[in-house]
Amino acid sequence: MIQRSLLRQSRAIGSSLYRSPSVLPSRLCAPAARRSPIPVHHASPARWYSAETNTEPTTGAQASQSEQAAPEAEIISEAEDPLKKELETKNREIIDLKDKYLRSVAEFRNLQDRTKRDVNAARDFAITRFAKDLVDSVDNLDRALETVPPEKLSDAENQDLKNLYDGLKMTERILMQTLSKHGLERFDPGANGDRFDPNVHEATFMTKVEGKEDGTVFLTQQKGFSLNGRVIRAAKVGVVKNV
Repeated sequence: MIQRSLLRQSRAIGSSLYRSPSVLPSRLCAPAARRSPIPVHHASPARWYSAETNTEPTTGAQASQSEQAAPEAEIISEAEDPLKKELETKNREIIDLKDKYLRSVAEFRNLQDRTKRDVNAARDFAITRFAKDLVDSVDNLDRALETVPPEKLSDAENQDLKNLYDGLKMTERILMQTLSKHGLERFDPGANGDRFDPNVHEATFMTKVEGKEDGTVFLTQQKGFSLNGRVIRAAKVGVVKNV
């Protein structure tokens, strides 16, 4: 009974308030235009960005695979390190052996060339001492021919002398041809008026000669000889000096 009476009284009070808005407080009866709107902020959820280009989410299976791949990669790298070191060592040994081989080949070729030059020099200049001793005999034969006056050779009464001279001349020519076959050559710079060359000529005196250029050879006192291009005796000559 008490609850019903209380319910009826509350309903009566509520109906009276609804019917007469003047009894409400002024703050409740204020027009809606005067109320200042209360800003409502909607909280946006926080977003996280990754620096990696791949934005696909990593699943549990992928995470487990990556965890398993890491120790496997370490094991492979540890196994490859000795092999890599051994390969580098072998490569260095190959380079060293190749360098030694090339050096050995170069030294052998140099030895072949040097031996060939020595053999050729020994063959070409083996008769050097013999040639030096022989040139004196050739000089004596040449002097013997020069002592015969040309006018006596033209005289019919000296036919024997002429025959002897021709025989000596022929002997000299054959001797020089034989020596030339073995590389021994005779040269006479005064006959051609050559320029003085200190490598092959030996100046015994210098004098003024009209009509000759300075530094030319005008007289040969002793002919020179060369063996295979090497001078074994320089020609003794007289040189022109007009100044």
